Amino acid sequence: MTLRRYLIAGLLVWLPLGVTVLVIRLLVNFMDQTLLLIPHNYRPEVVFGVNIPGLGIVLAAAIVLLTGALAANFFGRQMVSAWERLMARIPFIRTIYTGVKQITETVVSSNNKSFREVLLIEYPRKGIWTLAFHTGSVVSEVQNKTGVDVMSVFVPTTPNPTSGFFIMVPRAEVIVLSMTIDEAVKIIMSLGVIVPGRMADKTAGGTPDIEVRDLQ
Repeated sequence: MTLRRYLIAGLLVWLPLGVTVLVIRLLVNFMDQTLLLIPHNYRPEVVFGVNIPGLGIVLAAAIVLLTGALAANFFGRQMVSAWERLMARIPFIRTIYTGVKQITETVVSSNNKSFREVLLIEYPRKGIWTLAFHTGSVVSEVQNKTGVDVMSVFVPTTPNPTSGFFIMVPRAEVIVLSMTIDEAVKIIMSLGVIVPGRMADKTAGGTPDIEVRDLQ
């Protein structure tokens, strides 16, 4: 039992640390690909003779800020409008571009409530409860055709919460939870094993226990 307890304690230290380092490393390597935009003779590994990890993040942030500064003035807005009109004329491309643009505007807007609330709904049938995210209000046509006040809901899959199902649920059948988005994502990714908000109890000679919190 002592060996098992030591093994679990070691995994609790190294596994989260290892996964965190791996994810950060993947993100840094991905962002460093932006350095390929710089002419070869001016790249850091050529100028300084050494590869500096993380410079791609600085370059990507500088490009985004510069683009935003240009797009915020009158001349920039005219260029963006012309670009969007061009993209809107290209079949298939306009569908992707317009959809991504609308999603981006919705997510980054400070006035929207998308993905700000965690919901508890009965899905896929009555009597079975699952976590979901409120994504927005349903268009008036759906409200008129159904005769019910429904809301747009995203039901994530586990352990990958980036995929899931879009459904429309009657507002009266939705329970709004007080937990945060981060807490809900942790529950989904851990298959319900980890419930944030509680510290694991450590008893003398025992193993850490995971407590389940009431969702109500």
